Amino acid sequence: MRRTILGVFAVVCFAVSPALLSAQEKFVPNYDEAKVPAYTLPDPLVMQDGTKVTTSDVWEKSRRPELVELFAREMFGPVPANSGKLTWSVLEEDEKALEGTAHRIQIELKPDGDGGDRRFELLLYIPNQVKGPVPVFINFNFLGNHTVHPDPAIHVATWRSRDPKTGEAVVLTSEIARGDRIRRFPIEVILKRGYALATVHYQAVYPDDAKAVKIPEGSEAGAISHWAWGYSRVTDVLSQLPKIDREKIVFLGHSRLGKTALWAGANDPRAAIVISNDSGCGGASLARRQYGETVGRINDAFPHWFCGNYKKYGNDVNQLPFDAHELLSLTAPRPVYVASATEDQWADPKGEFLALLNANPVYQLYGLEGIRETEQPAPEKPISAHNGYHLRVGKHDLLEYDWVRYLDFADGYFKK
Repeated sequence: MRRTILGVFAVVCFAVSPALLSAQEKFVPNYDEAKVPAYTLPDPLVMQDGTKVTTSDVWEKSRRPELVELFAREMFGPVPANSGKLTWSVLEEDEKALEGTAHRIQIELKPDGDGGDRRFELLLYIPNQVKGPVPVFINFNFLGNHTVHPDPAIHVATWRSRDPKTGEAVVLTSEIARGDRIRRFPIEVILKRGYALATVHYQAVYPDDAKAVKIPEGSEAGAISHWAWGYSRVTDVLSQLPKIDREKIVFLGHSRLGKTALWAGANDPRAAIVISNDSGCGGASLARRQYGETVGRINDAFPHWFCGNYKKYGNDVNQLPFDAHELLSLTAPRPVYVASATEDQWADPKGEFLALLNANPVYQLYGLEGIRETEQPAPEKPISAHNGYHLRVGKHDLLEYDWVRYLDFADGYFKK
């Protein structure tokens, strides 16, 4: 019964309209490497006017701002401005949670100062065995804070979605889903390694609803930019907590939230490390390869994720003034980690690796080795220099194997 009911719950969460479903049915993805078209990637070190970028100073003062503006105007829309009004309050706190191993805090954020649609809850676990401020992973969740762990004290999420049969807006609460996504949040493993975990239900920040969210033509912010705004508001709060090391904040996201983590990290320098897990098209994979999901298909299926201008590249992706390697390069000189899965061809694992490889020239401006390998590594043979990559065996998911690699990588950077 648990799985049957939760299956309906998940279907409602990710429902799309019949019109979008019919558009997806017409799409036939390419999974044949021999059919990947010839392409030329734009050079991240060449300005729009043709000027070559030869120093990190020129990158930071000229080329990087130019690229951020291009991604904002032509793909994501700008991350909404911070109003400067942030109020938050502790709703619940237990210093001996999870059998005494963790300090659990549940916090309500009202970043605009007036509640309304911007109100959302942050769930935070801090390890008790560590003395002093600890590093923290921010990783938003898909189905509510109460789904990340069976801890009975976690508040049950209440959120809006659409009935997949009628298309009508519905309010969802589901106690039966408690702990169902624990596989994506191995909290005990994270705590034992000395890291805190902060999570928010992403739809509490902004709805993931193509029917309700209408993105006009132009550069108005899409949902990904709003979710990126949420990462930054969570960072605002964490930076004020004495038990959190504000210099060691990691932005992590899976799938659409992997795209979000990359864009959030590009806009918020407080992210010390940025991690993309299976983010695919619109995230870490090269659009010009047209392998798996494409720009045209993602705009048909999820038109509300991006700004209106992104739609014009669906039929001619080579006209994009950038590609994923440049999105990854916007994290420099901070490290970025990209992960793929062998059975997630939809997200183009090879294209994700190649994007990370082609971000190397920007890191080299700082005298840093991005990654050393020029060929995609074998499954479950992680690689890292300043940046990191692994290809996990299995499907599109975020699992303990991935988390252990991320914790190892963070240890290597934070504990130098």
